[in-house]
Amino acid sequence: MTKSSLNNNNGSNNSASDATTDLNLSAAQIEDHPFAPVLPPDATVMMMGTFPPTSDKWAMSFHYPNFYNDMWRIYGKVFFDDVNYFRVGDEKRFDPERIRAFLFERGIASCPTVKQAIRETGNASDKNLTVVTTVNLDEILLQVPKVSALFTTGGKATEVLLNLLPSPPIKSKYPKTNQSINYPYQWHDKNGVTDHVSDLTLYRLPSTSRAYPLALDKKAAAYRTFFEKIGKL
Repeated sequence: MTKSSLNNNNGSNNSASDATTDLNLSAAQIEDHPFAPVLPPDATVMMMGTFPPTSDKWAMSFHYPNFYNDMWRIYGKVFFDDVNYFRVGDEKRFDPERIRAFLFERGIASCPTVKQAIRETGNASDKNLTVVTTVNLDEILLQVPKVSALFTTGGKATEVLLNLLPSPPIKSKYPKTNQSINYPYQWHDKNGVTDHVSDLTLYRLPSTSRAYPLALDKKAAAYRTFFEKIGKL
């Protein structure tokens, strides 16, 4: 699925140079996701979010880089009963190498649903994120052949993944937070022809952004329940 933010204006006063300027501006606004997927070859589950904040908000060069995003506090709490397990001492940052080693050890992949996007308001808000290029699941799933479950960290990522299905459900049928849905992803060969179907399960978990109105302990409880269900705890 792709979505463009380019505006089409059919007014008679538009010139070729105006159109070129609009195209150049839109191209300049398009950002590539800055972090490569983390794909342990023995992973059985894959975490899938959307897009990180602007680089001035990063505390590290890794997934969920904002120190005030609670993702790695939740992992610390769920797996080690310590919200600061991945934190670097008293510094306001987490240790990306320690996180990566943990993900490989536990067989948890992390891959964004969005490869390219435009921030319509210049921040990390999903509601103001225009998706330009989505993840290529054919390419990613080949690298993690044991994955049987995907889990999203918010509504936008859930929407992106469901729209990759040949027959996306209507929005009223999307899983609510802490619910799951069958995810019959159809693979395609190099000619775009359907090859086979992977019967995955898609879980939707709470956003770990502090903008999401749920206490940290309740978010951690939801993640704990999920990881227990899929056999990671």
